[in-house]
Amino acid sequence: MEPRHVKPAEKAIFKDRYTTKAKELLMDWQNGKKGEFGLVGVPLSKSSISHSGASFAPDTIRAALQSYSTYSGEENLELRDRILDFGDVMMHPTDVIGNHKRVEDGLTDVFATGAADHWMILGGDHSISYGSIKAFAKQKTVGVIQFDAHHDLRNTEDGGPTNGTPFRRLLEDQSIKGDHLVQIGIRDFTNALAYDDYAKVQGVSIYTMKDVENKTLLKIMEKEMQRLSAQTDCIYLSVDMDVLDQAFAPGCPAIGPGGMDSKTLLEGILFASEQEKVKAMDIVEIDPMIDFRNMTSRVAAYLMLQFMKGKLFRTGRN
Repeated sequence: MEPRHVKPAEKAIFKDRYTTKAKELLMDWQNGKKGEFGLVGVPLSKSSISHSGASFAPDTIRAALQSYSTYSGEENLELRDRILDFGDVMMHPTDVIGNHKRVEDGLTDVFATGAADHWMILGGDHSISYGSIKAFAKQKTVGVIQFDAHHDLRNTEDGGPTNGTPFRRLLEDQSIKGDHLVQIGIRDFTNALAYDDYAKVQGVSIYTMKDVENKTLLKIMEKEMQRLSAQTDCIYLSVDMDVLDQAFAPGCPAIGPGGMDSKTLLEGILFASEQEKVKAMDIVEIDPMIDFRNMTSRVAAYLMLQFMKGKLFRTGRN
């Protein structure tokens, strides 16, 4: 006889019959399945300049979806579309440069399935954006909006390809053009003059936190979305969680004061996702090992829901 009240591991949790948790939207992808949203984890953090356990973040962010329901009361919108979860790119334990190629090759194959109309990529440190954007930019012109405290335009001679170099490498490879890269949230005393100069020479649009405060994030994004939409085939959002003030993202390896608050970032992602040409978003730089009550992963999971809400609300699907 079966023991009473005993369920499989991780299944013995409270269930309200009227509430669907966002984590329940995750569905393992199988060949032939197609949907609105695709998800891939990239658990790489050995290329981080600072000590980082960001390789643990993809599963922590997935788990954080359990903290939210699928219903948006603000828009009277139920998220019903399943998230096709491709799982994680398998990482080599020591080969950092090889892993960057694995990310590019793996995501090239994932995107080539055409399984989803919109993609969410969970890092990992910010070095994963090099391979992800490179894969995404094949056969098309891509605009990138980077939310970040840092330029991530470091030279590769001093430390090789790290989480501080992805956009330098993308520009040098000509995978993206300088005037198709927008950096928002760049903070004081966080970058070097040489990299600020490099960005300007390349034609990168730079918005500091002072700009965000004076002009507002939505005004900046309205301007840049209109410009990028006219110049590119599609737009990719790259969200480094250290764009947030340390009070809102204690799980970032490079925490610091003077950053964005979570409400502002959430509004920015919602606005971006409502734009037709925005097709993908990565979320990077969360170390669950140093986070407090998974605060940072919970913000990341909420960003995913905002991305989905904006896409579905824009199309009028309910």
